[in-house]
Amino acid sequence: MDLFGTSERSQRYQRDLRAFMDECVYPAESEYEKQVAASGDPHHHPQIVEDLKTEARARGLWNLFHPHPEWGPGLTNLEYAPLAEIMGRSPHLAPEACNCSAPDTGNMEVFTLFGTQEHKERWLEPLLNGTIRSAFAMTEPAVASSDATNIQLSMTRDGDHYLLNGRKWFASNALHKNCKVLIVMGKTDPDAPKHRQQSMMVVPIDAPGVTIMRNLPVFGYADREGHAEIDFTDVRVPVTDVLKGEGEGFAISQARLGPGRIHHCMRAIGMAERALELMCARAESRITFGQKLSERANIQDWIAEARIDIEQARLLTLKAAWMMDTVGNKAAQVEIAAIKIAAPEMALRIVDRAIQVHGGAGVTDDFPLASMYAHLRTLRLADGPDEVHKRAIARAELGKFRAGA
Repeated sequence: MDLFGTSERSQRYQRDLRAFMDECVYPAESEYEKQVAASGDPHHHPQIVEDLKTEARARGLWNLFHPHPEWGPGLTNLEYAPLAEIMGRSPHLAPEACNCSAPDTGNMEVFTLFGTQEHKERWLEPLLNGTIRSAFAMTEPAVASSDATNIQLSMTRDGDHYLLNGRKWFASNALHKNCKVLIVMGKTDPDAPKHRQQSMMVVPIDAPGVTIMRNLPVFGYADREGHAEIDFTDVRVPVTDVLKGEGEGFAISQARLGPGRIHHCMRAIGMAERALELMCARAESRITFGQKLSERANIQDWIAEARIDIEQARLLTLKAAWMMDTVGNKAAQVEIAAIKIAAPEMALRIVDRAIQVHGGAGVTDDFPLASMYAHLRTLRLADGPDEVHKRAIARAELGKFRAGA
């Protein structure tokens, strides 16, 4: 970490967060599962989560992600990155316990940068207090949303309002019991330049015309926060609820996604670290054909390769965070794209091998590995699929070649 000059306050938060994980979060994981199962509702909000939130807040481990001192501790991307990794070790509990969950983190950043005073009072402050949750609605079922210029949800001006019509899906968090508000991206002007056609608007989830059609399972999992398919039929949105201004949707999305991708990648590294620990423990405890699994050459190869892969991905991610802090998100575009490919792919490979070492137990809910695998495989699509990021990196490299030719 010192290679990039990690600050003393970041190291202090890391120590405090590790203690919170050991003393509170890991012991709560089984109780969390019991409370959700006992409710009979996959989207149940268990009391254990609220208990953890109260404890995290009391320990000063609250809104750690927020870079603006007015709203949080004001950590830089480089300072926050190791904290996201630690929370990623228990992805269903720790981020929410510390009020650092996606998509709320990105949405809070949007409200901070582009929201009106009314937005800040009505939505940002409750989000910062952890009393409500939010969702981000961009992806659509009818078009290839990896190219966001394809989105078709219409936002038609009607006097002092816009009328929203269309269908969204994979609006993560929309089925969380505390979700109250959506940030929706749609098309306000089909005739404008390609990247000026889209706008973002603030829409209460209970607004007339907003209908949650279904939850979308992910590899058979019904995630507690949900991934909703949502229909918008003549949803009336006041002009004052357009964020930043008409045609600013792409500009907002770029401001939102850079830090969000860092967070995702560091959480993925946290999952990989925990999977490696589980792999080592299992390999030491199981004997086949007269030998511990840990004594077999292929298992030792997997363990060694996992350590190498984790260190490589972490260093690349920290470099991206450092560049975002020192030269800005735009100058760090290639590094951000690179980590978004490398970190989930690396973590997925390690989790897969950890599952193999666990045998049949690895695909059950007795261990977190199967859930991690589903989450990480999905992450290769979220915030832009691998192919989009590879395209961006290739274009940057070719641009250098062409400039010098």
